[in-house]
Amino acid sequence: MEFIVAASEHLDRMCEITDQAKSQLRRLSLDQWQKGYPSRQVWLSDIQKGCAYLAVEDGEILGMFAFQTTPDPSYQVIEGRWLTDGAYASMHRVCVADGCKGKGIAGRMFAYGFLLAKEAGFLSVKIDTHPENLPMQRALDKAGFKACGRLRLVGGCEDGDVRIGFEKIL
Repeated sequence: MEFIVAASEHLDRMCEITDQAKSQLRRLSLDQWQKGYPSRQVWLSDIQKGCAYLAVEDGEILGMFAFQTTPDPSYQVIEGRWLTDGAYASMHRVCVADGCKGKGIAGRMFAYGFLLAKEAGFLSVKIDTHPENLPMQRALDKAGFKACGRLRLVGGCEDGDVRIGFEKIL
């Protein structure tokens, strides 16, 4: 498996995988990603910024994520405590294609995100997920993330929605 920076020609497949993830969350009776986020425009913006990464094997996109190096407004206030203070990288919109789940792809994407963060000089990586998204919470635990507390999303169509913030010290 290799990791590449997403380009516009990947956008349709990225949206397809996102729709699969939205369907899975709906089947779990979760409202996460059910209000129009992430959208095609969000992924296009990530592509334009060069922060969308794809997990690719034999030319097939198996998963993707956004990697950000700027502070996330949603992470400023947390009911709990982050493991570190100061600069951090964050990962968002982590998706694995249907038919590829349970094969360690999410774990490899997290590991690649950790590598990107280390190379950029960050001491930790933060991420969040829905309080009832147990499959993602298991994946985060397996990757070494620690739950730090509850936060509320700031901005966008999910503004005010509760998430659990996680952090991994590198």
